Amino acid sequence: MLRRLRIENLVLIREAELELAPGLNAITGETGAGKTILAQAVGLLLGAKGDDSYVGPAGAEAYVEAELDLLDDDTEELEALRGLRPEDEDALLVSRRVFADGRTRAYAWGRAAAREDVAAALELTVAMSGQFEQRRLARPSYQLEVLDRFCGEEQLRRRAESRAAWRELLAARRRHEELTANAALAEARLAELQALAEDTEGMEPGDEERLRDERERLRHVAELAEGAAAAAGALAPDDGEGASGLVALAERAVAPLERLAPELQRAGDELRDAELRLREVASDLQAFLASLEAEPARLEELEAGLDRIADAKRRFRCTTYEELLERAADARAELAALEGGADPAEAAAQAAAEAEARAHALATELRAERNAAAPAFADAVAAELHDVGMGEGEFLVELRERDAGPTGTDEAVFLVRPNPGLPFGPVADTASGGELSRIALAIAAVAGGETLVFDEIDAGIGGETANAVGRVLQRLAERAQVITITHLPQIAALAERHFRVEKIPGDPTHARIEQLGEGERKTELERMLGGQEFLATVR
Repeated sequence: MLRRLRIENLVLIREAELELAPGLNAITGETGAGKTILAQAVGLLLGAKGDDSYVGPAGAEAYVEAELDLLDDDTEELEALRGLRPEDEDALLVSRRVFADGRTRAYAWGRAAAREDVAAALELTVAMSGQFEQRRLARPSYQLEVLDRFCGEEQLRRRAESRAAWRELLAARRRHEELTANAALAEARLAELQALAEDTEGMEPGDEERLRDERERLRHVAELAEGAAAAAGALAPDDGEGASGLVALAERAVAPLERLAPELQRAGDELRDAELRLREVASDLQAFLASLEAEPARLEELEAGLDRIADAKRRFRCTTYEELLERAADARAELAALEGGADPAEAAAQAAAEAEARAHALATELRAERNAAAPAFADAVAAELHDVGMGEGEFLVELRERDAGPTGTDEAVFLVRPNPGLPFGPVADTASGGELSRIALAIAAVAGGETLVFDEIDAGIGGETANAVGRVLQRLAERAQVITITHLPQIAALAERHFRVEKIPGDPTHARIEQLGEGERKTELERMLGGQEFLATVR
């Protein structure tokens, strides 16, 4: 989900930070207050072009930043950003900066990245209505992913296995081509295997983490010694009374009184126990101090070991230590086979054939499940379309065959007929802006999703249709994060978190965004319904 959205000096918004909830988030405000600026902010992160009109009067640049849950980074869309990710980072942090001259820069984890790469990474989690949804729904790959999501967890598992099998197939084909192209390439392959085996000789699982832990300890010997010595001195100093000595004095003062006042026995026992434990802790601290030694030679040895691991990972293009060890084990196995007289080209051909058979089998399973699920998916989406006021809501899924790839040999095309008598057409080409938002809502309500941002969901609707759209949004929010910019109280009243955009007059005028409490929310809903005077008239 989208955890946080930060905006600085974007058009009218000087500064805002939205902490978003997992379910339904509503953003409301008077017409012209600046609600659409939030859509512009998300649009910038999704790759929209920026210009100097985006920069507000409060500075020389505009800035938008989003923090999201980090999905499994073993995807093509995150490939370009993988090298920018800090170690142990559990969130995807992307941002966009627009300068006063109209230039823009995109960032991932604070490091410069291509705008297209940031947009592709964000689109893994965030879907937005309007031109972005049109672009997304126009991609057959996305439509196929939606259908697979509707099929269920087992289909998503097959899909992941298919991607892995396809990578293995490409690698196997490449290896076979290298070995059969000419002798020089085969020799280079053998040299790489030998270098990989030699450079990782003696490396064991867990070595990298163990070396880092020991290095950190040695780097902070002085700090550890100072802290431990201070603690030991406070408990049992060489001169004077420390904590243990003071407790002993207290115990000696109470001990003679226990016979006269038996109720003091518990206090005496506690003091004796505390003195014993404090002296034990002081002894442990002294032992720890005695074990600490500044070992420059050992620190250099640890640094050298970690440098060796880092060099090997870089040289053999491995992102993790575990991957390096796995590659090294494969290299040793291949070298052993070569020494046993195996033909490398023949072995590579066999490996490619096995990988191709595996990929084909998974593609067949994927197709069977898609063919079985497509009619039910189309019927479910059609029912949702009818509920949100799109006539008969006629919707079809057409499966077509294509060349084999990571997700099999299928292509899905979503077809819709918004009005009776017209021919079916591709969703992205047939629906208007408001219709497209409702189609996206219907599809998401059936197949689920991650984070969906709606800016035109209530265009041209009201009354019972608005209530129906609100119910669909609420149902969708049970399994996806939904952010909707709306003017309809029927929708806003259902939100789990409510933000209001308010225009503040001044020189210059600016917009303020704030999360509403229960009382403020009631007032905002009353305003959206027409105000207290109007409501009194209605009553």
